[in-house]
Amino acid sequence: MTLSVYSMVNAQFSHFDAGQGLQHADIITADIDNDGDLDIIASGVTTVDGVQVDKTVIYINNNGLYQVQGSTAGPASYQNPVFEPDVADPSVIRGTDGWFYAYGTENTWADGVHHLIPVIKSKNLVQWQFVKDAFTTRPTWRSDGGIWAPDVSCIDGKYYMFYSISTWGDSNPGIGLAVSNLPTGPFIDQGKVFDSNSIGVSNSIDPYFMQTGTGATLKSYLFWGSFNGIYGIELAANFKTTVGAKFKIAGNAFEASYIREKNGKFYFFGSTGSCCEGVNSQYKVNVASAYNIKGPYFDKVGISILNDGQFGSPFLAGNASIGWVGPGHNSRIMTDDAGTDYFLYHAIDVTKPLLPGGATRRPLLMDKITWTTGWPVIAGGVPGKGLQTAPVIN
Repeated sequence: MTLSVYSMVNAQFSHFDAGQGLQHADIITADIDNDGDLDIIASGVTTVDGVQVDKTVIYINNNGLYQVQGSTAGPASYQNPVFEPDVADPSVIRGTDGWFYAYGTENTWADGVHHLIPVIKSKNLVQWQFVKDAFTTRPTWRSDGGIWAPDVSCIDGKYYMFYSISTWGDSNPGIGLAVSNLPTGPFIDQGKVFDSNSIGVSNSIDPYFMQTGTGATLKSYLFWGSFNGIYGIELAANFKTTVGAKFKIAGNAFEASYIREKNGKFYFFGSTGSCCEGVNSQYKVNVASAYNIKGPYFDKVGISILNDGQFGSPFLAGNASIGWVGPGHNSRIMTDDAGTDYFLYHAIDVTKPLLPGGATRRPLLMDKITWTTGWPVIAGGVPGKGLQTAPVIN
């Protein structure tokens, strides 16, 4: 760092130092959250009960907007992406500790490290930092294949992760379950739930777990599938044993299914097109709705998505002119403390489409959802560009 840059940074953060009570502060920069931006580490001394003690304060940078690490109230605005280089096929939850956690498909990042389901966390959905990998060892029920598309739920203080194991063009991929007492893991593998051969569905990947009902009517379901139909099945209380027969809710247009229950209806979000061809990726998200979790699901004009070739109603698509293509494989929708819904998903930056190893680079993006005449809408139907209003997190 040159002296001029150091002086600029030092001057910019002098008021923060004063706010934290720091004296004689030294300021250095480092990419603490592994997002490509330089964050600030301010170290000095402060006075507590008349005694000087060492103190270090970390400021996380989000596109030029800084906030003390670990604070709940984030900046008033944000800009996509909210994390990079890669959180593919994201699953986002709010832990019992109040932090938000996101999990992504295993991949080798720009840091040269192969991350076995990376875990990142945030207090406000805007400023994220890498924590660790969810697995310390690879599940042993498959000898090959990648761990794809984790889906994590917090139930009664424990964290349950459904995940896929597959290779490209796999004839018998499958879905497993892992459990942890902490949102950051380590997740302990519980083994295979089913594979394509045992469940009778080709390309059995992309799990999504949800519960509906209350008390005696509470039921747990697992949904899955990739371009060979979207299916669901009820799960027993151990979340690993299936109950009854599988049922089909959508045709061969979709993968990466997600269902949001709202106002007595079920909204199906499914990704269509190619996810992972760099700037040529055609991924997008379409929507349909039903009055029963098992369907039938219809688009806005009343066409069922159960038949092959039916895509549902357009919701989110890429556009190279705004710099983002291939948006899709969304997480569950996050609702902020003001009741506003936010949609988190991966997309591809046309200026940086690939990771160093050649895999498609898929940062984490977020956009606000509004509900119009009973249907979810993202402004313009494309990833948000420029400053947006940040979620309200108390």
